[in-house]
Amino acid sequence: MALDDTPGFDTLAIHAGSAPDPTTGARATPIYQTTSFVFDDVDHAAALFGLQAFGNIYTRITNPTQAVLEEKVAALEGGTAALATSSGHAAQLLAFHTMMDAGDEFVAVRQLYGGSINQFNHSFKSFDWKVNWADADDMDSIEKAITAKTKAIFCESIANPGGVVTDLEGISKIARRAGVPLIVDNTLATPYLCRPIEHGADLVIHSLTKFIGGHGNSMGGMIVDAGTFNWSREGRYPKLSEPCESYNGMRLHETFGNIAFAIACRVLGLRDLGMCISPFNAFLILTGAETLSLRMQRHCDNAKKVAEWLSTHKNVSWISYAGLPGDRHHTLQQKYCPNGAGAVFTFGLKGGYDAGVKLVSNVNVLSHLANLGDTRSLIVHPSSTTHKQLSEQQQISAGAGPDVVRLSIGIEDPKDIIADLEQAMKAG
Repeated sequence: MALDDTPGFDTLAIHAGSAPDPTTGARATPIYQTTSFVFDDVDHAAALFGLQAFGNIYTRITNPTQAVLEEKVAALEGGTAALATSSGHAAQLLAFHTMMDAGDEFVAVRQLYGGSINQFNHSFKSFDWKVNWADADDMDSIEKAITAKTKAIFCESIANPGGVVTDLEGISKIARRAGVPLIVDNTLATPYLCRPIEHGADLVIHSLTKFIGGHGNSMGGMIVDAGTFNWSREGRYPKLSEPCESYNGMRLHETFGNIAFAIACRVLGLRDLGMCISPFNAFLILTGAETLSLRMQRHCDNAKKVAEWLSTHKNVSWISYAGLPGDRHHTLQQKYCPNGAGAVFTFGLKGGYDAGVKLVSNVNVLSHLANLGDTRSLIVHPSSTTHKQLSEQQQISAGAGPDVVRLSIGIEDPKDIIADLEQAMKAG
């Protein structure tokens, strides 16, 4: 390979960040199951604590297993640096904590995971952060939601639960005009289907629990820094641009440049809030990441077959899957996610709420649970589970009304997935 060649996606998925262990020669990344690390001497310790040298102090802040995962996901997304956390929700909290102060606001589109809607509407109030809601399909609504206090715009690349594909470039232009970063949750798409940084995102968020880990066995989150935003702009982000009291007056953006946001999330947020990923979970997610493209392509191929079958079923009133040519987001899917529309989508049952409850109660191959991104096919009735805390109008706005069923299609034989849905619809 020539020195100027960029490795392909599959090569990065396996090799980025990963090298044989320098002490033992182990080829797989070891699980560094330790709380803390020995210093070379007092000067080395002082340099680490003063951010004058990179290295490991304490696993709440850095860990070698975690570091490999961070470098791998940053490479797959095309970012400059990344920070792993204990969950996707933790990643969101850390990202906002790093840029927001009491009284600040941000704009979020309504087409989001119900847990994010709940976090933004309720938990963030404890920090005196206000969310202003907009519609991902209405650029004017996003523009109008921006105020002088707005610090960011937040959306999902493929929205949960409806599989809606977002016009990232359109929203990015609005963010640029407003002088605020665009944060994109890329959980459902993964960098195999969509790389938001290439379309104007400044930060990318992941729930690693889902497709990147991919096996339903470990929790994790990730913040990827694109290195594209000017955090010193007009002094609007003082945690990054102004002298930091806990680091002897260091200006983090001035010192660390295009990796400053990831550094700030680690040394200010993770240091004090503590939602670190465990080395064991980082190891499991690393193992899953190596087969990301293989799994995602099978997920997408299976999902399209199931969606095509459902689109003609007598019990189904509508289906929302951008991979279908007639879907209103199909053109955006072709632009942003040309390899496939993902594995998660929703459909409506003519029998409404009761029919949804009956369906999820009678599946055998599919698992009825509140997760997605597993090798196994998963099913949930959002209005009775994941979105139950929302009002009916909020459920409908989020694409999770009473008649809605959400599927996360796995990598089983598609004929078996379809047969299970068919028998569950017929069950009494």
